[in-house]
Amino acid sequence: MIELYLSPSIYHRRLMAELRPRLAYDGGDVAVWQHRLRRKLRDLLGYAAGPKTPLNVRQLWRRAHPLGVIEKVVFTSEPFADVPAYVCLPKDAQPPYTFMICLQGHSTGMHVSIGVQREDETQPFDSPGDRDFALGCMARRIAALCIEQRSFGERREQVQQKVSTHGCHDATMQALLVGKTLVGERVYDVERSIDYLAARGDADMRRIGVLGNSGGGTTTIYAAALLPRLAFAMPSCAFCTFRDSIGSIYHCADNYVPGILKVADMGDVLGLFAPRPVVVVAGRDDDIFPIGGVQTAFEQLRRIYAAAGAEERCRLVVGAGGHRFYAADAWPVMLEFMQGAWH
Repeated sequence: MIELYLSPSIYHRRLMAELRPRLAYDGGDVAVWQHRLRRKLRDLLGYAAGPKTPLNVRQLWRRAHPLGVIEKVVFTSEPFADVPAYVCLPKDAQPPYTFMICLQGHSTGMHVSIGVQREDETQPFDSPGDRDFALGCMARRIAALCIEQRSFGERREQVQQKVSTHGCHDATMQALLVGKTLVGERVYDVERSIDYLAARGDADMRRIGVLGNSGGGTTTIYAAALLPRLAFAMPSCAFCTFRDSIGSIYHCADNYVPGILKVADMGDVLGLFAPRPVVVVAGRDDDIFPIGGVQTAFEQLRRIYAAAGAEERCRLVVGAGGHRFYAADAWPVMLEFMQGAWH
């Protein structure tokens, strides 16, 4: 019988198996390595550079909440790209606040973070899988800034006549046409979120973190890699080797960065955050980001942190379930970092 290799995935998996990322950490001075990889990563993401546009902040509403106060605002990230956001201030804390920037993944939008309906923000919404990130922050006396990621929720495609089933696909392909990536644009929105917090005057700029699940976790990882003003990171159900996760199954196009695996794997990318505290959250039964690949990537991440003299600031939390956030498992570890004098 003649053996034929006809499925493209066979060819690509062989390439992935043989690739040795040329900027993967392999010992030596961590800071020198980080400088080289971070510069290359910015190029691969098509990351925005140049003068920043004014934020042009507009307040839409402000309401009391049992856990504090929630305000809805819109600010401009770059020309023709406005960012709706919820500012969530806990009642049992005083400024300057520790802030977490909260990022939803492939869902109906940022409204999930505060447990309200998208179309009527006065009505409750039962956020599945602990994805009510802002309420979790406020209950722990942490302020939250929940931004709407590009292609999700209120920023879903609403002008184009023909739209793909997954709206992120169109924006991803269009970004590639102009030398950008959608995940790079999302990271830039996180950078402008930090600018917004600085302009507010009530944030402790030494204590700004970022967290997100799934597609929000992916943005969390790349934001942690590129943005030096972030002090904490908690990516959930997004951290894994590329080969074992998005390189092995169908997944949304916004997860892919052209040429990334020739340069680094995900453990290296998140290793750019060292020595700052990171809590990696995973699901034991997550079939999108399998736990075996998570553990392999985490070993590389732990190795980088150890070389940076900060192995204790790198933790993996595994929840007993699938693709979701695990608040009861993850938050105690993050609070341990936040309450310590690591910096």
